[in-house]
Amino acid sequence: MSDARGATVNHLDEVRAILKPTLDFELKAVTETFYEELGDFAGRTLVSQFSWDAPWGVWEMHPAGDELVYLLEGDTDFILRLDGDDRRHRLSEPGSYVIVPKGVWHTAEPHRPSRALFVTPGQGTQNVESPPV
Repeated sequence: MSDARGATVNHLDEVRAILKPTLDFELKAVTETFYEELGDFAGRTLVSQFSWDAPWGVWEMHPAGDELVYLLEGDTDFILRLDGDDRRHRLSEPGSYVIVPKGVWHTAEPHRPSRALFVTPGQGTQNVESPPV
């Protein structure tokens, strides 16, 4: 759907918004190969939404910058591994958020089904079952 200036209306479950270095957005449909198609993601930031009802089962880390996680609904712990310690940050009401610092391993464990908006510097993102201590 477009407005008078040609703006589009989309849903983050179907179309992700990618902020380019020029501060323009690129829209990309979510497919099974979405992440592979992004390539090295240099200088771009992914705006996405995810839902989960179980612990993630993986840890991730973003070496290119800080990640913003903004709770839309639910109740979840974000666990950040800082200086060898796992620190829990509980997001329990809509509008609460955590900023995951650049280079910090993190995962999530929900207390109930949760959904959040993520603003992620994607270049070099790593995912592992168990991060280095």
